[in-house]
Amino acid sequence: MNKVILVGNLTRDPELTETPSGVAVCRFAIAVSRDYANADGTRETDFFNITVWRGRAENCGKYLKKGNKVAIVGSLQNRSYEDKDGIKRNVTDVVANEVEFLTPKSAQSEFDDAPVVSAKRERPQLEAIDDNQLPF
Repeated sequence: MNKVILVGNLTRDPELTETPSGVAVCRFAIAVSRDYANADGTRETDFFNITVWRGRAENCGKYLKKGNKVAIVGSLQNRSYEDKDGIKRNVTDVVANEVEFLTPKSAQSEFDDAPVVSAKRERPQLEAIDDNQLPF
């Protein structure tokens, strides 16, 4: 099983691009504080690269910005590449299946009129029915 759940803050504005075939992809990083303090009494922070695809990518690129708090559900993906100096680099990314926007609208800048929305698929709410209204 390959599943990761993270809650953290964006360290930079998201970068929304498209693949050559037109599929939206959004990349950003989040900072996640550890639950415990080190020997000095300070809590350390880990930084994770996040990749989001398609419609969720478009929502992230449109509504997220540096400092926003998000919850990410996804999987880890390892990849390697050769940098410009010919050195092989290994990178671990989180490929997000769900992105929940956690920053309240009241905490956003007064100049930012973007609504706080969830990029996660939401279930429809069912209307309550009184038993006396049933035909049987």
